[in-house]
Amino acid sequence: MTLKLNSAVSKNPVASLIYGLVLGAILVLGIRFATYAPEHIHYHANFAVYINGQQELFKEPRYYQEVAICSKGRGITVPEARVHLHDNDNSAIHVHDHAVTWGQFFNNLGWNIGSDFIQTADSTMYRADGTNKLHIFINNQDYTDLTNLANTVIKDKDRLLISYGNQDDATLLKEAKAVSSSAAKYDVSKDPASCAGAETVTLHDRLKHLF
Repeated sequence: MTLKLNSAVSKNPVASLIYGLVLGAILVLGIRFATYAPEHIHYHANFAVYINGQQELFKEPRYYQEVAICSKGRGITVPEARVHLHDNDNSAIHVHDHAVTWGQFFNNLGWNIGSDFIQTADSTMYRADGTNKLHIFINNQDYTDLTNLANTVIKDKDRLLISYGNQDDATLLKEAKAVSSSAAKYDVSKDPASCAGAETVTLHDRLKHLF
């Protein structure tokens, strides 16, 4: 039967062309199916929070996500696995997904931030008033009153300062410059948890990737 089919195809140029295209498509799809691997987002940023001149140190264990959180469900579908802190480092943010915002990061810590307030994990509210202000610096640039931080996407190597109080410009700039710059080091280091590799590739994922 195979010989008869090949003979018929060889005598018909159009059939030969179709036959070749089908075989080529099968080969390409087979390669895509076998070699598919999901894209892993993994970059870092730094931040610091000051309340009335005192830096928040984020000492409590609840602020830090380790291997377990990244292995729940299917990897980054767990909100805390998309962006978090590790290893009691209170300045280095680990980002594992596209379009993660500062608001989402603080929500994962149990904090809340708005255009004129910041609320801690124990529900203490610090709201701007006639004396105190919520100051926002990103990469040493003053974004106070210029950006909605909650909806701002965290970018690779960003350095964020949030400072609430009645600080003068010199103090604010000093605080902004003191924000850690360790993101670049973490970008080239192995992640301390398994978030980057936690996602299991399913048959559905591979079939979806074919087209």
